[in-house]
Amino acid sequence: MSSDLRVCFLGDSFVAGVGDPHCLGWAGRLAALSHRRGTPLTAYYLGVRRDTSADVLARWEAECTPRLPDGCDARIVVSFGVNDTVQGLPAVESLRNLRTLLTAAAPLPRLVVGPPPVDDEPANRALASLDEAFATACRELRVPYVPTLPALVRDPAWMQEVRDGDGAHPGAAGYEALARLVAPAWTRWVEG
Repeated sequence: MSSDLRVCFLGDSFVAGVGDPHCLGWAGRLAALSHRRGTPLTAYYLGVRRDTSADVLARWEAECTPRLPDGCDARIVVSFGVNDTVQGLPAVESLRNLRTLLTAAAPLPRLVVGPPPVDDEPANRALASLDEAFATACRELRVPYVPTLPALVRDPAWMQEVRDGDGAHPGAAGYEALARLVAPAWTRWVEG
């Protein structure tokens, strides 16, 4: 690992940490964890509210290229899906977008974090199906995948904060729960 470790977190409002009064979200908490563990890094939080997988696919290269120059230890974390289901993007298109992005970014180490649940049961059913498809694609592409929906839909902190908020985004405790869920895979991936 280079002393210049840089990670671009690509995705939607959950990547941006919308709803977190501490402005860390789950991605900021993971970067802070790495610093505490002695793995300093430069993290770029490239989450855009209401972005679908198609939006992320369209912008990822332009946003990552200047942030991940030659000579650094460049990595990409991808997380999206909730807006795909909310905006009615067909699952087959979401899956194609994920595969296209991961294949195009193949020279770089990649990690995918699955979509979290919201306060809408039909949306969560669609997200569960998308989560399974994403997991399968990542297995086939040999990219680490962290499912979040199965655990978070049962997590009282996440679900209560989502209900108390805008129906989609949690507060600090919810993002802390998400970060704890991703932390083991993140640590292996970033320190490996």
